[in-house]
Amino acid sequence: MSSNTRIACVMVGLPARGKTYIAQKVCRYLQWLCVSTRVFNVGNYRRKLHGAHQMHSFFDPSNEAGEIARKEAAAEALKDMLRWFEDENGTVAIFDATNSTRDRRSFLLNHCKKHDIQVMFIESVCQDEDLILQNIMEVKLSSPDYKDMDPERAAEDFRARISHYEEAYETITESDYTYIKLVNVGSQVVINMIQGYLQSRIVYYLMNLHILPRSIFFSRHGESIFNLMGKIGGDSDLSPRGRKYANALPKLIHEHLGDQPLTVWTSTMKRTIQTAEQLPYPKLQWKALDELDAGVCDGMTYEEIEEKYPEDYANRDDDKFNYRYRGGESYRDVVLRLEPVIMELERQQNILIIGHQAILRCIYAYFHNHPHDDLPYIKIPLHTIIKLTPKAYGCAEIKYKVDIDAVDTHRPKPQPKPPKQVVNGKSSITSSNPLTNIAS
Repeated sequence: MSSNTRIACVMVGLPARGKTYIAQKVCRYLQWLCVSTRVFNVGNYRRKLHGAHQMHSFFDPSNEAGEIARKEAAAEALKDMLRWFEDENGTVAIFDATNSTRDRRSFLLNHCKKHDIQVMFIESVCQDEDLILQNIMEVKLSSPDYKDMDPERAAEDFRARISHYEEAYETITESDYTYIKLVNVGSQVVINMIQGYLQSRIVYYLMNLHILPRSIFFSRHGESIFNLMGKIGGDSDLSPRGRKYANALPKLIHEHLGDQPLTVWTSTMKRTIQTAEQLPYPKLQWKALDELDAGVCDGMTYEEIEEKYPEDYANRDDDKFNYRYRGGESYRDVVLRLEPVIMELERQQNILIIGHQAILRCIYAYFHNHPHDDLPYIKIPLHTIIKLTPKAYGCAEIKYKVDIDAVDTHRPKPQPKPPKQVVNGKSSITSSNPLTNIAS
């Protein structure tokens, strides 16, 4: 990918077709992959400029004042988007609005071309009335536009708003435009003139999305022998307490999943495979789910690493996400190798991942949109199941702690180093807290 690549993903579609859902998903995916990405939601600009409580008549094409106000909001969002590209070196902007006429799309395309920005249109078409109604009830009625309004009245008003947009709506047929058209949330996909690596990644990601109800369960392997010894990496067996956890896992999963189908994913390492042995579900081993490679530090204790590689030990505390072990990996490397796992997770229904601390941190950060600086410090305790249920704009989370003791391998984020003070021409540090232990 060229370092000067700049792409504007322009959403297209009627209200309640999942445009904002798609925009937020694409943004989260790209940010997780370390691509500078931002959503510019025109509805937010409209609410800021003209207030949230606008009834459906505001969106009537024959309402000249409403038309002027909506164009003003779109112009402000476009101005901010162009400024973001120039001032903050953005890579992918997502312009989230209906953009439902040829004139509006041509206007946006021409403005972006003047600033050397590629444009890819993403149209969401939905002909499934049940999906549209579900989107209205779950998402739109909770928006600021209908705050404190009777739900039935709000639904009626929103349907009238959709009718206004339908009067002027023109689906994308422009043969010289780059676009992807998703019909009924991906049951049919049409692509046209997709160019370059990054656009291809976005298209591939969108082709894997679905909105069927499902849950994703995470669990670290049971406590291992290396956990007890304070060693990182390796391919050790479970400890006696880890085996007790493996024996308790089937009952706990069944209590919270019932008879729903489930597939279990593990790494290729013994401690995850042993943890999954008793589970009566189909299993799949992923090499991509193996623990972060600690290189020359594999199988060492933190104290041994500090003694043998003091500079590396300190450097990892300074930037844990980007620090790469000698001959091993960084968290950034792990995120990139986990991309196929994320793609497959988006395609699947109920999945249980029995994995490792660093791996589950990366996947958890994807679903919760955690920044990279915080990712290496997410707490994923042993002998705990985390259940994530994807929602429209986030994930519901429940944790189930199993009453089997285990060591605590979590290491908190180091506190900023105290400033140096100059005393009699010499610098000194006001305190000398020991370095925080590094953890995978």
